[in-house]
Amino acid sequence: MTRWLLVLVYAALVFYGSSRPGNDLPHWSFMAHDKILHTLEYSLLGLLLARAFGLRHWWLAIPVGLAFGIGDELHQSFVAGRMGNDLGDMTADLVGSALGAGAFYGFHRFVRRVT
Repeated sequence: MTRWLLVLVYAALVFYGSSRPGNDLPHWSFMAHDKILHTLEYSLLGLLLARAFGLRHWWLAIPVGLAFGIGDELHQSFVAGRMGNDLGDMTADLVGSALGAGAFYGFHRFVRRVT
């Protein structure tokens, strides 16, 4: 149950961040690299999802992470000053979800081999 609670809290944070109007976002120099930021953001989501699904169904984190990313892009299309439905962002969300889920699975395979 705690595993899914972490997913929900993190997803709520992502949704909250996406709800911020464009002029409310910080204008730090690294914010120009939004595809990298999307990849990092969704890597953590993918990791949390894979952990919640468990070792048997870890791979479900990838399509669920992508679905959340698509929904998030649709949501952003209704927020002032934000661009939604960006295929590049959705691709970065998919890559991030796969990296996070893969890291979860790879870590557990490594630990199993070592022990």
